[in-house]
Amino acid sequence: MLTPRSVGSVGSAGSSAIPASAVTPPAERRPFAAAFRGLIALSAATGLVIECVHGNVLVVLSFFTIWSNILVAVVFGWSAARAWNRRPPLPALWTGGVLLCVSVVGLVFHLVLDNEASEFNQAAEIARLTGAKAVANQLLHTVTPIGAVLDFLLLTLPGALRRRHAAQWLAAPAVYFAFALIRGALISPDAPTRYTYPFLDVTVHGYAGVLTNAVVLGAAFYALGLAIIGLDRVRPAVRLSENRISPQRARGLK
Repeated sequence: MLTPRSVGSVGSAGSSAIPASAVTPPAERRPFAAAFRGLIALSAATGLVIECVHGNVLVVLSFFTIWSNILVAVVFGWSAARAWNRRPPLPALWTGGVLLCVSVVGLVFHLVLDNEASEFNQAAEIARLTGAKAVANQLLHTVTPIGAVLDFLLLTLPGALRRRHAAQWLAAPAVYFAFALIRGALISPDAPTRYTYPFLDVTVHGYAGVLTNAVVLGAAFYALGLAIIGLDRVRPAVRLSENRISPQRARGLK
């Protein structure tokens, strides 16, 4: 006859032997999300490789565009793998921050650098790009940002972002701003790529002018972050078939 103690021991042993998957069924594979995010990561990675092959790697790596696309390649590639392997989403703080950075890249490029009406425009120089360099330019500044926005709107569950994230995301441009100024101070004044962006050129605007430009851009960065968070709170969830398989509490990139 089994004693209560032996019953308890059997129950404990049995429960410890039950695999977690039998208690909580694993999420199903999300092939469309995995494929789309894989393409976004590939777009960013292709642009990065082209830029490095056709340019000075140290100079290429000094641009915020490159920093942002490296983040896209890593985060979206990782998210694609997790979607394929039935893994939970990455933290919304990470995915939202990458979305913000690459969105700023696209907006600054098209509204400031490639806009003849802008004080800092480089439209003539951009128009001279041909071949692989032109392809990389479009991938890094247009294709990847648009892909990231579409992923946010169509494949990411709403409600994950918090107001505090907008302030936390400012760490990325702040680190880059410090890097750009330190780099510019260490490089020869005759170097044509001393300052990566015209609005950060201390020789033209002085430190006070560059700081003013940085504050304006930082405010725009913060405002866009708040806009993304606000949109995340009001947008409806897109009911694709593969969206229904994720737990309602799942957040970030599905």
